[in-house]
Amino acid sequence: MTSTAQAPQSGAGTAHPEHLGHVIFIAAAAAMGGFLFGYDSSVINGAVEAIRDRYDIGSAALAQVIAIALIGCAIGAATAGRIADRIGRIRCMQIAATLFTISAVGSALPFALWDLAFWRIVGGFAIGMASVIGPAYIAEVAPPAYRGRLGSFQQAAIVVGIAISQLVNWGLLNAAGGNQRGHLMGLEAWQVMLGVMVIPAALYGLLSFAIPESPRFLLSVGKRERAKEILVEVEGKGTDLDKRVAEIEHAMKSEHRSTFKDLLGGGFFFKPIVWVGIGLSVFQQFVGINVAFYYSSTLWQSVGVDPTDSFFYSFTTSIINILGTVIAMIFVDRIGRKPLALIGSVGMVVGLALEAWAFSYHLVDGKLPATQGWVALVAAHIFVLFFALSWGVVVWVMLGEMFPNRIRAAALGVAAAAQWIANWAITASFPSLADWNLSGTYVIYTVFAALSIPFVLRFVKETKGKALEEMG
Repeated sequence: MTSTAQAPQSGAGTAHPEHLGHVIFIAAAAAMGGFLFGYDSSVINGAVEAIRDRYDIGSAALAQVIAIALIGCAIGAATAGRIADRIGRIRCMQIAATLFTISAVGSALPFALWDLAFWRIVGGFAIGMASVIGPAYIAEVAPPAYRGRLGSFQQAAIVVGIAISQLVNWGLLNAAGGNQRGHLMGLEAWQVMLGVMVIPAALYGLLSFAIPESPRFLLSVGKRERAKEILVEVEGKGTDLDKRVAEIEHAMKSEHRSTFKDLLGGGFFFKPIVWVGIGLSVFQQFVGINVAFYYSSTLWQSVGVDPTDSFFYSFTTSIINILGTVIAMIFVDRIGRKPLALIGSVGMVVGLALEAWAFSYHLVDGKLPATQGWVALVAAHIFVLFFALSWGVVVWVMLGEMFPNRIRAAALGVAAAAQWIANWAITASFPSLADWNLSGTYVIYTVFAALSIPFVLRFVKETKGKALEEMG
């Protein structure tokens, strides 16, 4: 996409109270893609051990099946902007919803391991599209005064999707007698877990018909009157429409369609600001956050926790994730992006270090000693809380704000793709690393959390309260 929404200028509206509710609905509907992102990312947690057992595969092969969706995510993220510029943001959402639905059905009814992997790639492509389209669309329709809070809807939807998927998995596991391969509705429990995603996918598709196209896209294809109608919807009747349209069109004319070539420069291939975006994306993943959502039930079972309890702990972790995200939404526009990131990094170091310590003890009768078991459980929740109240929200908000207008679309695509590749690297490596040394694995994640502190202090600039035109 050529850019996100324009910053507040003389004609920019700030949404009258009677229109704010409608804007919130629009943002929430667009963020439904984030819900699917979270749901699809985490639902596999309930199927990991069943897939290992059904197809009789080792940790390395299992990891590839779990992580392969992230390859699709990277491709979807890298191409979504161009697709949206050609056919519109809403049509792009509808394509993603269709792919989500197809992926859910295919994943629930696989013939073999290879087609399960294929359907996960299809779903991953849809996730990648949603990860770019949702935040960009929200930024384009959100009144500037509320852009940070509405932009955080994406992460809020992701964490709610994660929590709901864990709750559904827990309920289905109990219905199947605590056995992931127990039979439900003529299928194995894990297949039902994956198939349930048809419901939110269909809802996402329906909601996409209830929200308007981005005024910016409408102006880019010459639909000025419709763009004005949308501006009235989101900013109120008091908005100076001619001035707002002129501002957006002037900004569009001053831009050029960003390409990969525009990102090149400086002494290290990419421009420095692009490397900062890539760094934020990589650090967000290299602290191991998605291990908590892809493998948490397997992790707890590996240290002696009962399968049903392990699913319950995955759910409680997801609730903590939601709590942290709400905290971030409250403070992201108050204390700023950079302070939140630093607070989160410190908290993650503490949580991860405690987990590494707890997992360093030998199992007794297949379980961690009581003290270490409780420390590991509490530390896991501390880690997720501090991630959620900081890097979980801050990175998505900053990636939508930090790049100059002329390179924003291409830079956002590269940073998002880097995030998915980093996510794949962590997801694909965890089972083998855990087999090697679980404590050592968490030491690695602790080191990356610690390194994120000097990275933020040295390279990340605060974007709170700045107009998008000021980024440079």
